[in-house]
Amino acid sequence: MRTIKSILLAVIIAFSLQVKAQRKYTLTKSVFEVAGTSNIHDWVMKSTEGTGGAYLTITDSKITDIKNLTITLLAESIKSSKTSMDDVAYECLDTKTHKNIKYVLKSADKVNETMWVLTGTYTIAGVSKDYKTQVKVTTYDNGNFVLQGSNRMTFTDFEMTPPSAALGVVKAGKELTVFFNITFTDFAKSENVLVIN
Repeated sequence: MRTIKSILLAVIIAFSLQVKAQRKYTLTKSVFEVAGTSNIHDWVMKSTEGTGGAYLTITDSKITDIKNLTITLLAESIKSSKTSMDDVAYECLDTKTHKNIKYVLKSADKVNETMWVLTGTYTIAGVSKDYKTQVKVTTYDNGNFVLQGSNRMTFTDFEMTPPSAALGVVKAGKELTVFFNITFTDFAKSENVLVIN
């Protein structure tokens, strides 16, 4: 009788661990856009070179908790269609001193099956500021999760002066919007994992 109970208990524990488990996920694909205005035209800069990871608790193939989410983006990976604009942006970001833009999660609150509110710290040009971000989560059959969202910011939030070009003829507006679309893959399934036979 004890043997049967032991077997049943082992099966229940194994099933529970399979259904609900916190796993390490790595950022495998990313698109970041920074959009703003100027007195001449609107502008957009993009990067696909984000790196990072998170610990996600997965229950029945859905995220039920998000921990330790961090993202790093090389500041000079953000580019527009014009080199001159990039140079002005990098000067504003002081990329010679501050090479990276970083995001570190502080807390995550689930709204429903597909929406979360994340509170985290952006560090840009060496200055840190907390933002709440509404994030849409999409689950794919291969086990990947895609997070999409945006934040409205101002240059002064990070103690930056809105950049200008052409001897001050072109002046950027005070506000900008950061958009992101990032894919997380189970670290154990990531192509970046070295497997030794």
